[in-house]
Amino acid sequence: MSLPIIDRLGIPGIVDVHSHFMPHSVMTKVWEFFDNAEEAYGLPWPVEYRGSDELRIEQLEDFGVVAFTSLAYAHKPGMAAWLNDWCASFARSTPRCLQTATFFPEPGVADYVAPAIDSGARVFKVHLQVGAFDPRDPLLVPVWDLLAQSGVPAVVHCGSGPLPGRFTGPGPIGEVIARHPELQVIVAHMGAPEYAEFLAMARVNENVRLDTTMAFTDFMNDLAEFPPAMLPDLYEAGMRGDILFGSDFPNIPYPYAEAVAALERLDLGDAWLRTVLYTTPATLFSL
Repeated sequence: MSLPIIDRLGIPGIVDVHSHFMPHSVMTKVWEFFDNAEEAYGLPWPVEYRGSDELRIEQLEDFGVVAFTSLAYAHKPGMAAWLNDWCASFARSTPRCLQTATFFPEPGVADYVAPAIDSGARVFKVHLQVGAFDPRDPLLVPVWDLLAQSGVPAVVHCGSGPLPGRFTGPGPIGEVIARHPELQVIVAHMGAPEYAEFLAMARVNENVRLDTTMAFTDFMNDLAEFPPAMLPDLYEAGMRGDILFGSDFPNIPYPYAEAVAALERLDLGDAWLRTVLYTTPATLFSL
């Protein structure tokens, strides 16, 4: 059964711009990492949804999710093209999935990004913390150009949470955005913990948005709480169309409904919730 908020808001369902489906071997490695996350983050991170792809697709449908992503990301050379092929095949067999792609700074990167766009990729995923690469790498200039020209957005983990990386924070990705002003960037996790800086970036650049992934939940508040004084800024950003819902499903340490309940607890009103959960992402992806 769909989450009750869907009927209350009168929306067709939820659009989740930050969910993960990956080849089994890759997802298994991701889950192994989270099984040992307490060593890195100081608190356990039990993955809530570990079933098969088929089961997890059914779970999203039961929640009332009408569109979702399969955010896979490369953390070393030689991975991205293979992941893109897998994600394209997954999207073809999964009507609600927005075809996803990724890239890594390596020779020939544009040679597989261009075909991914041509084959129907609707969103890219970039993880600057896990990939540990500089988004300003000269190898990526033609890639950012391709994305800017095509209008295909990139979900970028560029905030310094849960742990800072060498190239996280608003500085590196901010330089990329300044050089490619038409580039559509979705800052993952609200840019935690640099909430203020990334909200300010979205305020002055109409092509920069933020997703709510894990933000505002009790779990994330223990790691990097969103400042209550910034709720008026968050409201304005949402009503401008700068905030999109994301969950991090299936790699979340709490039930899916908690990601939505955390937004409701902000008490920013039904119009804000309606815009974040459905209208803004549905418009961005022409659903």
